[in-house]
Amino acid sequence: MLRVGSNVACLACRNLVSNNNMGIRFRVPLQKLHPLSRAIHHRYSANANPQRPPHRTAARHFTSMSRLPIRPPKPPPGSGGRGHQQQRNFWGLRLAARLLKLRYILLGSAVGGGYTAKKSYEEWKEFLPDFSEYNWVIPDFVWELSEQIDLEKLTKALPEIEEIAKLLPDMPDMSKIGENFAFLKSLLSTGVILGSEVKGAGLHLLLETPGEPPLKATEAAPVAAAAAAATTTESSDKQYKKSSDKEKIDQLQEDLVRTQMKYQRMLEKLEKENKELRKVVLQKDDKGIHQRKAKKSLIDLYSEVLDILSDFDTNYDTQDHLPRVVVVGDQSAGKTSVLEMIAQARIFPRGSGEMMTRSPVKVTLSEGPHHVAMFKDSGREFDLSKEEDLSALRREIELRMKKSVKEGQTVSPETISLSVKGPGIQRMVLVDLPGCISTVTAGMAADTKETIFSISKAYMQNPNAIILCIQDGSVDAERSIVTDLVSQMDPQGKRTIFVLTKVDLAEKNLASPNRIQQIVEGKLFPMKALGYFAVVTGKGSAGESIESIKDYEEEFFQNSRLLRDGMLKPHQVTTKNLSLAVSDCFWKMVRESVEQQADAFKASRFNLETEWKNNYPRLRELDRNELFEKAKNEILDEVISLSQVTPKHWEAILQKKLWERVSTHVIENIYLPAAQSMNSGTFNTTVDIKLKQWTDKQLPHKALEVAWETLQEEFARFMAEYKGKDQDDIFDKLKEAVKDESVKRHQWNERAMDSLRVIQHNALEDRSITDKPQWDAAIQFMEETLQSRLKDTESVIGDMVGPDWKQRWMGWTNRTSEQHVRNETKNELERLLKLNEDHTAYLANDEVTTVRKNLEGRGVDVDPVLIKDTWHQMYRRHFLQKALTHCNLCKRGFYYYQRHFVDSELECNDVVLFWRIQRMLLITANTLRQQLTNTEVRRLEKNVKEVLEDFGEDLEKKSHLITGRRVQLAEDLKKVREIQEKLEAFIEALHKEK
Repeated sequence: MLRVGSNVACLACRNLVSNNNMGIRFRVPLQKLHPLSRAIHHRYSANANPQRPPHRTAARHFTSMSRLPIRPPKPPPGSGGRGHQQQRNFWGLRLAARLLKLRYILLGSAVGGGYTAKKSYEEWKEFLPDFSEYNWVIPDFVWELSEQIDLEKLTKALPEIEEIAKLLPDMPDMSKIGENFAFLKSLLSTGVILGSEVKGAGLHLLLETPGEPPLKATEAAPVAAAAAAATTTESSDKQYKKSSDKEKIDQLQEDLVRTQMKYQRMLEKLEKENKELRKVVLQKDDKGIHQRKAKKSLIDLYSEVLDILSDFDTNYDTQDHLPRVVVVGDQSAGKTSVLEMIAQARIFPRGSGEMMTRSPVKVTLSEGPHHVAMFKDSGREFDLSKEEDLSALRREIELRMKKSVKEGQTVSPETISLSVKGPGIQRMVLVDLPGCISTVTAGMAADTKETIFSISKAYMQNPNAIILCIQDGSVDAERSIVTDLVSQMDPQGKRTIFVLTKVDLAEKNLASPNRIQQIVEGKLFPMKALGYFAVVTGKGSAGESIESIKDYEEEFFQNSRLLRDGMLKPHQVTTKNLSLAVSDCFWKMVRESVEQQADAFKASRFNLETEWKNNYPRLRELDRNELFEKAKNEILDEVISLSQVTPKHWEAILQKKLWERVSTHVIENIYLPAAQSMNSGTFNTTVDIKLKQWTDKQLPHKALEVAWETLQEEFARFMAEYKGKDQDDIFDKLKEAVKDESVKRHQWNERAMDSLRVIQHNALEDRSITDKPQWDAAIQFMEETLQSRLKDTESVIGDMVGPDWKQRWMGWTNRTSEQHVRNETKNELERLLKLNEDHTAYLANDEVTTVRKNLEGRGVDVDPVLIKDTWHQMYRRHFLQKALTHCNLCKRGFYYYQRHFVDSELECNDVVLFWRIQRMLLITANTLRQQLTNTEVRRLEKNVKEVLEDFGEDLEKKSHLITGRRVQLAEDLKKVREIQEKLEAFIEALHKEK
């Protein structure tokens, strides 16, 4: 018999006779409840905790959605005798039932309702994320209470279904209630309902009502006492054995797994359809169907700010503290694979155990109608749905990394910016860093390990950076390097998210799966983190697609005992959950810090503008690029000015410089040897031979060298003239570098040498002087040349012998011992030349001996080499003096030359030689001038343009050539203004999105 006492009433009177199959629900009026039951009801109806986690209400809502209240049917007419018999036999119980309304309170059916609710909850909970972190909402005493309830005693306290049926009016299908009641009673007797979850789920469903918070400790004591009293009730028998219970439990677990997989497939189907619909909507927006102005997305605005900050020189107090997701990990830990799963494309170069990430890669992820990727500084768009574009993108990333690494280094701090858009991609900015290494291997720079650590620290020391710490689950945890580094940069774990990769290999290889649980719970490493995730990023094949990896990951976790045994929680697995968590954390950090950063840059801008006004009040704020463009235009103007030089100026310069270059050879190697012969025919023959040799071997090369040097000098002269105008001295280094590089690149047209050789040879062969002006011009040219050479020779002799008597007396100077010896030698050689005015250019050995003995007789010891050296200068002066005398005589010799008086005493063959040289100089200068103005100046202008273009693309070169505080200040001011404007636009868009 059912005891109608407070114990059973308190436990059962809260609400429920419920059955999913019948849809029956009964409720007791509040005023007729047991006092303890009313206390429980008031406690739950207070709604004192508005912060109740939403998933509990949702779960209870799902468990009761099929139970609609139905009024019990009335007894048919004419059944009064049966009712009278019930009143006669059970008048005491009926009285108690009317007082306590026990006919609405079936404890067994209440437990059955709890089981049914549990089953419905298990079917629906796959739709919900895991909220185990909110367990703090439920006080600990509730769980302690569940531990105190003895299920065996509670089973014995349950009445039999026959006894309960007597308390109820006739109902259409009592057999189903009885079956459920008996089955639940047997389950309680075994002490297991779905494993160990009966205490949490069963008690939770019994003690809670939708919208009501859990009991406080003071209010739970009566409930615990009532439950303990209820366990003293004994039942008559047990209908099922433990073996049959076990079979039903196993069957129930299989049903739960099948239901979970069914709803998982339904969810994936809905997500896929949603993704396609979003893609269609985005495509419509992209085509302008809604006639809206094209605006940049929120994440694109934010990414632009970060791109500007990456180039900003933080020499001032303003620091870049804007959030990023910094991806760090040991080499080959799976960083790149995790990023590819988040980006939903295999976009990074891959290598087996080889360092592939050699510089930071900033990836901006955003949603778009098409799955595409694009570099910040390139207009090419890579279609990530095509394998050829994916391969091209990977090659481009690899080339950019190699280009960024300086010679002799292995890694580079230079950032490569890449944006990836696609349907369903979470919006965030990630920076993939080179993997940390413990040992420097062959082929690496010696400082590679320290460089990687310094790059990683530079990104992680940002107090708003989110650190995505990647750990390889397939290797021993003790081999990890990055966890210690992350612990140093974020010891409290306030901005770190830990990711364990290759969990499939870890489960297979580790003898104790509990070790994975320790890692994911943060108990194995000293490192703390905001969250812990476990992912699988493929089977290790480089050819796997993202879709196949997703399928493999989901299949693995569905079948993994890590989830089945509760070592991992559903929200901690798959890269999809990881990307959602990272994106949420990223945007939370952005909203908390972006306005503070905008204020910091605003203050920095004010400081820079104040410094500019005080130091450069009259100058425009031109940054380095603007200054380079200004200098570029000036240099090109100077090059163009070369084409405006007059032909007369070019020819005069070329003729003068060419004669300065070849005059010594003409005098020493052609004219002087030929003049040794007194015979006219021998003179001309010697001259012709030497001129031919000179033309074939040296003269064209010398002429081209002179032309190229003249072009350089004129170019430099024009650039120097522009310096004197209103030009800034900050361009000097740039102009000098452009000039040197252009000259280095310029190659004179070699084909011009052959034609020039022919022209010069023909000019030197012509001996015909047609008129007196040409003769006089030749005489003048010869006289000027000889006088210039004589002056140079006199200067050399004066340096050899020292000051003369006048300089010694008036200048108070004396000769050195060597000068004294040379002076005595000079005097002796002068006497020799006076005795033989037609002496040859060479001094014979016996003459050297004679001169030496004569000097020794005067007490001067002289070396033969010094005698010959002095003789060379003395004879040259003697020869030049004789040649000038002969030149004066030949001023009247044109008459004899024109009539070919061979037997005339006045032979002016040397005048003809100088005329031939002069004419060759004129013709060569004219030819070189034509080549300069028609070809070489244009080629030089082209080279200058190429050099300027190359310098314009080389940021490091520009930074080196255009320097100064004014340049740096203008550069920083422009960057800070741009950053502030971008931040303000981003903040405005962020507020609109809210």
